[in-house]
Amino acid sequence: MKPWIPLLLLLAALGARAADDYKVGDRLPTPAKAETAKAKFKETSWDDLLPKGWDPMASFKGIDLNKLNDSDPRADEALRNLRKAWDAAPANEAMNGAPIRIAGFLVPLEWGDKAMKEFLLVPYFGACIHVPPPPANQIIHVIADQPAKDVKAMEAVWVEGTLELGLADTAMGRSSYRMKARSVAKYKK
Repeated sequence: MKPWIPLLLLLAALGARAADDYKVGDRLPTPAKAETAKAKFKETSWDDLLPKGWDPMASFKGIDLNKLNDSDPRADEALRNLRKAWDAAPANEAMNGAPIRIAGFLVPLEWGDKAMKEFLLVPYFGACIHVPPPPANQIIHVIADQPAKDVKAMEAVWVEGTLELGLADTAMGRSSYRMKARSVAKYKK
């Protein structure tokens, strides 16, 4: 093999990823609400999964985070309280049984060949892998009817299926929702 071929392969791989170049915390654009009444799955935003009046930052009320450093025991306590509250985050009961189409980032729950049948869907890049999990009501535990092929960890995807309320504890995070996905497709910008 010529010495420059591995370099070309590396550059090609980097170029292929440039189109999907997300940074930790990036979210996908909110779906347009201009859908037809005949659509089988309603395009849904992550905010639709939040129950009215639920405040994800309630655990930090009265705490000036700017005055705490990482080694402060109060910072550790605040983060423990936040994690506890987020793991118990309530689901939006109105979404139970809703046929939805939602865009998010794929967090594998199984590894192996290129087809994935079970994964978490999260609203922002890096969640559960590079940063702590979001609130449980911002995580969907997905089991696909047909394994999703040619997708990888943290890839942006569209998922269609019927949303159900149901807690799931996984090594990557706790979810308030589950979905038996009818389809999983790569997200197109």
